[in-house]
Amino acid sequence: MGNASNGQFVWYEHLATDPKAAIAFYSEVVGWKTQPFGEGSDYLMWVGTEGPLGGVMKLPDEAAKMGAPPHWMANVQVANVDATVALVKKLGGKVYKEAEDIPTVGRFAVIADPQGASLSVFEPSRPMALHDASKPGEFCWSELLTSDSAAAFEFYAQVLGWKMVQEMDMGPMGTYRIFGLGETMLGGMMTTPKGAPMPPMWLYYTETDDLDAAIARATKRGAKVMNGPMEVPGGARIAQFMDPQGAAFALHEVPKKK
Repeated sequence: MGNASNGQFVWYEHLATDPKAAIAFYSEVVGWKTQPFGEGSDYLMWVGTEGPLGGVMKLPDEAAKMGAPPHWMANVQVANVDATVALVKKLGGKVYKEAEDIPTVGRFAVIADPQGASLSVFEPSRPMALHDASKPGEFCWSELLTSDSAAAFEFYAQVLGWKMVQEMDMGPMGTYRIFGLGETMLGGMMTTPKGAPMPPMWLYYTETDDLDAAIARATKRGAKVMNGPMEVPGGARIAQFMDPQGAAFALHEVPKKK
């Protein structure tokens, strides 16, 4: 699959109030294993069939004090974190965590777009391998639910270099904007209905080979299904959840071979 290029999602962080319980939940529902990052590290990585794909850690007190619930946050690769942060500020976004080095790993910052959805921008110190997103347990789609998807797209196009791949008319739901790099689709953006209960946020989908079984495991362990299971254009099926600690996540199942 080669190495990741700038603008690609390369790492997925789960910030939980109870990391141990989160590990038990996702290991059961998605099938990940965990391993520590290096000797004596208390940072645990999620490991899928193609190797590490993210990590889990305790929600920092500073974030909890700001009212942040447990959540998933992706890292998008950029060529220069400091330049990216400066551009975010210029375009009306916020910087929740200024650029900081992680020894031997790279440099990162946590930003929010002008509508308020946050993610991390990451400048790795060595190339990051791309994973095959079609494999079960891999992250396969990133979806922005926001108050103004047209404005959000303009912001990310400038900050992360994303292009519009396709615009789908979803009827009363409005336009679903599929974004990517070149021909590679990375995810979609949609405007949530006025008065939607949740603030603008990113939602990440992992691939599963049996959606119904995964839903059963998730609900048995205390997750709530927010939406689905439902079919999406192209015949795939999805479901969106709130995990037992209140973090949103989603599952995706490719169309079954007839």
